[in-house]
This record gives sequence, C-alpha cells and structure tokens, in this order.
Amino acid sequence: MSQDKNRVFFDVLTPVSFLIRSETTYPDKIAVVYEEKRFTYRQFHNRVNRLASALQKLGVGKDDKVAFICPNTPPMLEAHYAVPMIGAALVSVNIRLSSREIAYIINHSDSKVLFVDNEFSNLVKPVMDELTNVKTVVNICDVSPERPLDGMEYEEFLKTGSDSPIAPLVEDEYQVATINYTSGTTGLPKGVMYHHRGAFLNAIGEAVEFSLTSQSNYLWTLPMFHCNGWCYTWAVTAMGGTHVCLRKVVPEEIYRLIEKEDISHLCAAPTVLIGMANYPGAKEVKFHRQLQVITAGAPPAPAVIRNMEELGVNVTQVYGLTEVYGPHSICEWQSRWDDLPLEEKAKIKARQGVPYVTTLHMDVVDPVTMEPVARDGKTIGEIVMRGNNVMLGYYKDPKATEIAFAGGWFHSGDLAAVHPDNYVQIMDRKKDIIISGGENISTVEVENCIYQHPDVLEVAVVSTPDEKWGEVPKAFVVLKPGRTLAEKDIIDYCKENLARFKAPKSVEFGELPKTATGKIQKFKLRDKEWAGRERKVN
Repeated sequence: MSQDKNRVFFDVLTPVSFLIRSETTYPDKIAVVYEEKRFTYRQFHNRVNRLASALQKLGVGKDDKVAFICPNTPPMLEAHYAVPMIGAALVSVNIRLSSREIAYIINHSDSKVLFVDNEFSNLVKPVMDELTNVKTVVNICDVSPERPLDGMEYEEFLKTGSDSPIAPLVEDEYQVATINYTSGTTGLPKGVMYHHRGAFLNAIGEAVEFSLTSQSNYLWTLPMFHCNGWCYTWAVTAMGGTHVCLRKVVPEEIYRLIEKEDISHLCAAPTVLIGMANYPGAKEVKFHRQLQVITAGAPPAPAVIRNMEELGVNVTQVYGLTEVYGPHSICEWQSRWDDLPLEEKAKIKARQGVPYVTTLHMDVVDPVTMEPVARDGKTIGEIVMRGNNVMLGYYKDPKATEIAFAGGWFHSGDLAAVHPDNYVQIMDRKKDIIISGGENISTVEVENCIYQHPDVLEVAVVSTPDEKWGEVPKAFVVLKPGRTLAEKDIIDYCKENLARFKAPKSVEFGELPKTATGKIQKFKLRDKEWAGRERKVN
C-alpha cells in the first residue's frame, strides 16, 4: 500500500517529531545541560526553531547540506533537529581529522553552510579557499568570544531566525536526514546516507535497549559526530530525558558530572572506560544511582569491564557500523548468567550479541554462498545485516553501494562465529582495519601517506597492542638505498599529512616478508606483534 500522508493510518517517521512531542509533554523540564547553562524543553525547541528559520532565510531547504565541525555542545545537538526539520541533510564532521580530510568531506558532501566551533577553526583556515560550495560560515564561539573566520557568531545567527514552530518539512521518510562520513577504511571516506525512517526507528531501539526514561540523565561522552551519536541525539529526547553536554572527554570531568548531574547513562569507547577505570579518584565517586554504560569499538578487555563493574557500573557491549546507524546488535543479558564469576560475566559481555528489537535481521554467513554458518561458536563467516536501519547507500558512489548490498544484505566486512545460543562474537576483520580508541584507521591510507615520503621505498602498516588505546598503528619501513631516517621522522611526517591519531606510534626499519610473487605478507608482521596476545577487533 502506498505511503499517503493524508491517510488516517499513516504518518511519516522522522526523529524531529520527538522534540515536538517532548516539548508538549515536558515544556518546563530541563532538556539540555552544558556547564552553567540550562535549557528547558520549551527553550530547546525555541532555539531549534530559530536555527531552522535562520537557515531557511539563507535559502537552505530540501536536499541541501549543512556541515558542523563542533564538539558535544548545545549547537551540535540543536543541529540534529533544525537541519533535518527543514528537509536538509546534516553533515557532522569528525573534529579529529586533518584539514585535507575535512576539505574533502565538505566538498564531496556539497555543503552550502558551514558551522565551526572556534577551537577548531585552525583546521578550516588553511583550506577555506578550497570550499567552493560553502556560501555561509557561522562561528560557534564557545571557548572564547573570538570569531576567527569571516561570518556571524552562532547566537547572533539564531537571532536572525524566529522561534515560531516549524512543522517538519519531510514529505518522504526515506528522505536523507544526515550524511556521516566513514573513516576511509578502504581509501577515501564514503558518505553514509541516513534516512528519517531509519533514524526514528534506531533511536527507538536505543531507548528500548538502554532503558531510557524521562528520568534519565545522559552524559555525552560519545561524539555526536560519530553516527549522529549512535542516534542518542534523538533517543534521549524521545523519552524526555536530559542531555548533559561535555566538551572535553576526560575522566576527571566525567566523574565530576556523574556526581553533580546525577548521571544515569553514558556511552563510551573502550579507551574511555580504561581511563575511567584507572582514574585515581574513581572509588571516591558517589553514584546516586547505578550508572548504565554502553560500549563498542574494540571489545574492552574483561579486566576493564570487571574494574568498572566493581565500581557499581553496569557495562553492556553493542556492535554496529556507520552504515547501520551505529549499534545494530547488543549483548542482551540473560538471568542464567547472574551467578557466574565476574571474570566469566566479563567474557560474555565482550560478545557482540543479538540484533536490537528494531533491527531483527543479522546473520553470519559464508561470504561466497551466503549460507548461514553453523552455530557452534567456531565456524567463521561474515556478519551481514538488513532492515530499517541500513543506510540508503553511499552518497554519490553507486558502485560502492552495489558492492556493499550484494546478495540483498549489507556486508559488514567483519568475520565472526555464532554460539549455540545465537550470540555473535567477532573473530577478525576482512580488511586490515585498526580500531584505536574507537576510531577506525585504514592501514592502506597510512601506507599511502608514508609512500609519499621521498626516502621511503616500501612500507607495511599493521596493528600493535597498546595498553591505553587497545591497538595502534605500527609501520614497517624499507628505505631507499643510501637514505637514513629516524622513527620520529616517519611519525612526524604522518602527523603533518594525516589526522594525528592515524600516525603510527612506532616504526621499525628493515626488510619485509613477501610471497614468491612479491606481495608483502602483512599477516606475518601482525602475528609477530600480537604473539602471545589475543587481538579482539570489532
């Protein structure tokens, strides 16, 4: 039956509607907290309407793109409603990228308007002349009143709009709501298109699986620029909860806000949990209620989970990718595990689990035959997914989209086994991707950078264990005859040409192992680095 907005039994699903409902239901309840600022749901909605109206006055409308380079502060949250509300698409840019990567994303996305937090203006200044599609720049002056770029200040820009309510201008729930760029794990970053229907349903899934309520206080330790904050930007609002914004994700500040704002929920990469678990004052923190934590990325070591749970924190593992709006599966806890030793519980909690209640479709299959693997916890296949929370496709890249959707499923590229109880556990990656502190790093991208150094003949990059980040890149370099370089030279070169977190943390010079045909055997290098250590990737 066709979708018809005039039918009594149909309504377009859009996450923007969550704010309208919560403002009506909880107008005087605190919606957003940031430092000393407090916005009620009525005030939050008014600010969103002003932002949307101001963008409309610039001529922004259906299918236009608006880019934000901003940490977890109120403007970033407001953008998640105002931009899709007027039929445009939000492009949230990773603040950890290099100027060159940022320029590529802004240009590839065709963004017309660019909002930049003034702490990160130095990333934009060097490439400003290259941003040919950008017509308007707005400075978000949070760390100082300085306006480093030509353009209005954010609060001034809001004043050009009206707080009169704007009905969501979404005619089709499969309209693009946001575009999130991958970390370039197979070359250049790809723009993952989220539609309104998927964002709505994934947000509902997050609310259900994370047990969010109107009494929930959610701390923003997860970047909003990453999969739109796994859709918690909308999920917290859907339940009438409170968003507690956080600019700097450091243990001291996290624990301070947990106490001060009575935090009930947060999401964190394993590296954040490691920092929290090892924080000297962690045991002195007063939890007013049990803290619920969702984690994803490289699965945290059982010891990290154990240390967090000894503090009274409940940690749950989820799994997903940018292409499926963030989390797609969760390690649902079973009562039969309640009496297990803490160490055994931690091992189970490191699994990727079963699909969300709103996703349903996930399997591990032979990538050639597409037949499901045996549920024996040993047979390895590829994780595939389909359903409402799979992306529309890659922006302006139909070929990559076709490959990703081969056989009627989204191919994750992750290799996993399925236990007899149907819980999935990842065993390896098809590609040589490195997940460092929750950030994806392409070894090919780092290799391509090092290859550009005039003194380098050959290079291979693999993961190596790291106590803080889980794993980090290590480069194996062969120099051209007669050339000499130090480890620091390679690392500094990468930091100058890539996002700093992608630079190798160590470099080893010498010959590379190869096949008879001359292909570098990266697996031998990786195996040597991980000898005696278990590498768990997600």
